[in-house]
Amino acid sequence: MSFKHTLKPLALAAGLAAFSLGAHAAEQYFPLQSYRIGPYAAGGTGFFGGFIDYLQYVNANGGVNGVKLTWSECETEYVVEKGVECYERLKKGLNGAPAAATNPLSVGIAYATLDRSTADKIPLITINHGRTDSTDGSVFPYAFPLQLNPYSEVSAIVNYIGQQLGGVDKLKGRKIVTLYHGSPYGKETNEVLEKLAAKYGFELTLLEVPHPGNDQQSQWINIRRIKPDYVILRGWGVMNPVALKTAQKLGYPVDRIIGNIWSNSEDDAAPAGAAAKGFVSITTHPSGTAFPVLQGIKKTVVDAGKGNLADPKRFGTVYYNLGVVNGILNVEAVRIAQARFGNKPLTGEQVRWGFENIRLDDKRLKELGALGLVQPLKLSCADHEGGGAVRFQQWDGQQWKLVSDWVQADRALLRPIIEASARKYAKEKGITPRDCAKEV
Repeated sequence: MSFKHTLKPLALAAGLAAFSLGAHAAEQYFPLQSYRIGPYAAGGTGFFGGFIDYLQYVNANGGVNGVKLTWSECETEYVVEKGVECYERLKKGLNGAPAAATNPLSVGIAYATLDRSTADKIPLITINHGRTDSTDGSVFPYAFPLQLNPYSEVSAIVNYIGQQLGGVDKLKGRKIVTLYHGSPYGKETNEVLEKLAAKYGFELTLLEVPHPGNDQQSQWINIRRIKPDYVILRGWGVMNPVALKTAQKLGYPVDRIIGNIWSNSEDDAAPAGAAAKGFVSITTHPSGTAFPVLQGIKKTVVDAGKGNLADPKRFGTVYYNLGVVNGILNVEAVRIAQARFGNKPLTGEQVRWGFENIRLDDKRLKELGALGLVQPLKLSCADHEGGGAVRFQQWDGQQWKLVSDWVQADRALLRPIIEASARKYAKEKGITPRDCAKEV
């Protein structure tokens, strides 16, 4: 038997007590610091809906080698302080079921719980976001920016812009504006963008949009004055459709706006109406329902009336599919770790080993029903990202259409920057980096 429950921080103790009637220690627990209300609810409801539905799908098929998955939700509203409170309340597991990993889907919460996760030996998963230097697992053993770290994201976007211009050498003398969310997430890539501008010779302007992003008039007036060749949109939530509407109002061509990984969903484009048609964004995974794993979830979970989405029409959308992808990676880490530590509920330390040994090739992805949904990944002690590739999609007014093959970030350029930042962090925190050559 598995459990799902939404718990607000102040009501959590009473909620957990209710679980004692049926929880079993022979389960693996996923504490979910979710957000289903507030300005970023569209992302939270889609992502956690997909994640939970995948966990339900795994349970319906016998669990992970017989070990069922259990979870509970704690509402953070995307607020850092509430996210930390939720972490502390959930980290010890659920009635004997140990915590496998945390997945807050929030840079602010991830930064605030990083040291706690390391001390508690619980993997902190920041799929497609998080601290870029946490890619270096020798310094950050419990943090995993799976698939795409922020530096890889903007590097791939710059490479794509270069392709559109006829080669990265054509970036010289061009103008690029980055419109970024006024948060740790939004500011994360400013430094590396400046390095990329220096390398390729383009003129970079960084413009901040205060949270949550409802008013961008002054920023877009500035963009109209600058007349950039491209605008990189590093938005989140309501900021994205407001950006597209304001760009149209002031006459900036929407097909010259490149959305980042958190500006790439149906919930970002559709609310902007006609202003979004032609908008381009990156993605690590496509939307759609044709993948065998999605079909399995539909038959086993959704059609059985157990789906987590309040709006069934969101099944197969970008945020939902990201939640499914995240579920696949979390469960795969548990499965891999079980091969070493036994088919039983595992500690966070054991699941960490599983994440570091993820090897997703086409053969394994086909077995999971996720070929074409998840990019091939190979993680290690030294590399907690494992991917670094994106595709580009364009909004046709109704849905996203893929318009590129995989575009790889310049990982050779980025790795020394990542290692230097990680070494600085290690020195500040008094951390002795692991010797990854000795990790097995």
